[in-house]
Parts: sequence; structure tokens; C-alpha cells
Amino acid sequence: MKTIDKIPTSKIQRASKMVSTGAKVGVNYLKYYGDKLTKTEGEAKERLNKNNAEDIYDGLKQLKGSALKVAQMLSMEKSIMPQAYVEKFSLAQFSVPPLSPPLVLKTFKKYFGKLPNEIYDTFNATSVNAASIGQVHIAEKNGKKLAVKIQYPGVAESITSDLAMVKPIAMSMFNIKGKDSDKYFQEVEGKLIEETNYILEVQQSKEIAQKCAHIPNLKFPNYYEELSSERIITMDYMVGEHLSEFTAHNTNQEESDKLGQALWDFYMFQMHTLRKVHADPHPGNFLVSETAELIALDFGCMKVIPDEFYGPYFELADEEKINDPNYFVEKLYQLEILREDDTPKEVVFFTEMFHEMLSLFTQPLQAETFDFSDGEFFGKITELGERYSKSTELRKMNANRGSTHFIYINRTFFGLYNLMFDLKAKDIKINNYKTL
Repeated sequence: MKTIDKIPTSKIQRASKMVSTGAKVGVNYLKYYGDKLTKTEGEAKERLNKNNAEDIYDGLKQLKGSALKVAQMLSMEKSIMPQAYVEKFSLAQFSVPPLSPPLVLKTFKKYFGKLPNEIYDTFNATSVNAASIGQVHIAEKNGKKLAVKIQYPGVAESITSDLAMVKPIAMSMFNIKGKDSDKYFQEVEGKLIEETNYILEVQQSKEIAQKCAHIPNLKFPNYYEELSSERIITMDYMVGEHLSEFTAHNTNQEESDKLGQALWDFYMFQMHTLRKVHADPHPGNFLVSETAELIALDFGCMKVIPDEFYGPYFELADEEKINDPNYFVEKLYQLEILREDDTPKEVVFFTEMFHEMLSLFTQPLQAETFDFSDGEFFGKITELGERYSKSTELRKMNANRGSTHFIYINRTFFGLYNLMFDLKAKDIKINNYKTL
């Protein structure tokens, strides 16, 4: 893969890159209008989406940082984003052009005050894994193989300006109005800032590894604080293949169920016992060992679940309560889905919309065991998402709905469900975490 010798770090440089990307998108639309003269609408739109996805991703991967992280987050919105975007943006999870070896050494010296060969016995300046915020290198010290994650230059300093650039796109895509929208972007900005603090990530990683050590078939690397800094993390090198690579060839149902149960127990224990959850569940953050054990990585994005949100959110997973109209509406107000300034029409619309969504989405939580390989269940989720994303009635209303806590909790559940479906895990014991 081609390497990068320089990353735009100033506001002007990064904005210029976005402007040039926007110009390419404009050209694609001109081609689209031409295609409509000779092709069907479906064919023309498919080519437009493919060209736009490629050009936008190519621009973002040069910027890296929060701009690319947003693309990664959008790749998980499979029911909203066209398939071309999902496929292209999903590369941001663990496959982007890495920094060149000379830039790696320069960046390491800047962040650690020493060159790698002054710290490790051996250090490979060629990256083995590059993602949105940092890339990973292999090193050795005292006979132990290590993974060293180095943050890209300028990432932490450019978060606010990057989000300002992508904000109009996100607002349009998710029908967020200007009024009261800042609180949602502040939630995302706060989490992205936390993700660039590698000292915090090491602390969170060690905490989760210690508190979840009892969960069967789940492994974590050891982290080395003395070999880490605010922009560098040193941990054990874990041998395994990415979860997406494993699911692409696996035909062993027993291994799928074993991994699925470990993954489900991991998240339910965090949600319900720790009230703090790994809110970045994409395939690039999980490896599968040769013995079919799940290896969890990257705890930079952790979401604390406050009691005032946890209570009403999970109470609506109770089938009896969700079907009690008065109780349901009361919880919608507590979760800020319904608002005091709503019109009667908006109250009816959003009550019906969220009842339909939650009745479907909470089905696994209402069961003793659940089959996550059920294509019909996931087909209904996709159909529901597509229907509301195209709803002209919804477009006319203010879609600034829900507590800011929804952003990462919903993202966690959608990501978890997608991983469970990719694994084709069956007969998963929903409350198994309580018995561990």
C-alpha cells in the first residue's frame, strides 16, 4: 500500500483538501445528469454513489483524524447509507494508507522525545495496521513481541475544525436542524478528543481488561504505561485475524456461537454491571485467535451510561412496558424523544415511529436465547431504517430527537448487532452475563 509522507495539519490545508474533494463531487453530479440521458435512474445513481464514495474517501484518508473517523462511524449506518459508501468508508476501520517510515520516526521522536531504537530492542518502521487516528507497528523488548500504536500528527489539534467541516454533511444526512444541534456535535467532539488521549486509553484498557477477565473466551493484551505517552501506546502483540476476515471464511457454527456468546456477554456486562461501555464495536477492534477466542482491542472510545438514561432506556426493553401507551409516552419524554414544544401531530408521529422501532430493536433483549443469524430480523431493521430515511413527512419535522447519550449507546447496539449477524451466532443466551 502506498504510504503518506505528509498530513495536512493546519486549518487552511485541511479545508483546502475538503474543497478540492467537493469539486470532484460536483463533477460527479455533472456526469450523473449526463448518465440519466443514456442510462436508467438506478444505474446513474449507482455510478454517482460509487464515484462520490471513492472521491470522498480518498480525500478523507489523506486528512486522517476525526474527518476519517466520522466516515468510519457512517460506514456502520448500513440501513441509511448507500452500499457504495458503506463499502468504501468501512476501509477506515483498519485499512488506510500509513505514514511513511521517515515520517513515523519523526513523529515518534516528537511524541516520546527519543527514537524507537533507543527504547525497543527492535522496531519495524513499516506499519502493519493503519486506521483513522493512528497506526500500529511491531516492536520487541526483552524477548516480548509488542504492538506500538502511534497517533497521526495534528489529529488532536484539528478535531474541532474537522467537525465544523463535516457538520453540514451530517446535518443534512440525519435531518438535524440548526436549533439545539450543537449539543449532539459537542458529544461527538468530546468523545473524539478523549480518543486522542492515549494516557486515558491505557487507563481505560487496563480497567476493562481487569473487570472483564472472568468472561470466558475473551482475551485482552497487556498495556505498558512506561512505554506509552499521550500519543503512543505500547501493548502486547496479539496474534489473530480481524473479525471481518474470520467471518468471511468461517463455516464452523460452534466457533461462531462461542465467539458470539463471548461478544454478547462482554457488552451486556459492560452495559448493565459496569455502566460504562466500549462504544466502538467495529470489526477492526476485534481479533479471533487460532483457538477461536475473541481478542478485544482499542478502548479509546468509552461511554459512561448515567442512571437517568440507563433507567428509562432499558425499561423500554420490557415488552409489557413498551406496550403500555401511557408508560411508553412518559419514558419518551424522559429520554427527550418527545419534547414539550411538540405539536400534537409531532407527538403522534414520533410516538408511533419510536414504538415501531423499539418494538423491533429490543426483540433480542426480550428473549431467553436469540438467533442473530436470522436474516428476516435484520432485513426488517434495514427496511425500517430505509423507510424512515426516505420519509418526506419526517423531513418536514425537527429530527433533533433524544438525549445526547443516544448517539453512542445506539451506535454501540447497532455495531454489536451487526457483528453478531456477521458471525451468524445462534442460540445466544441473552442474560448469560449474570451467571458468570
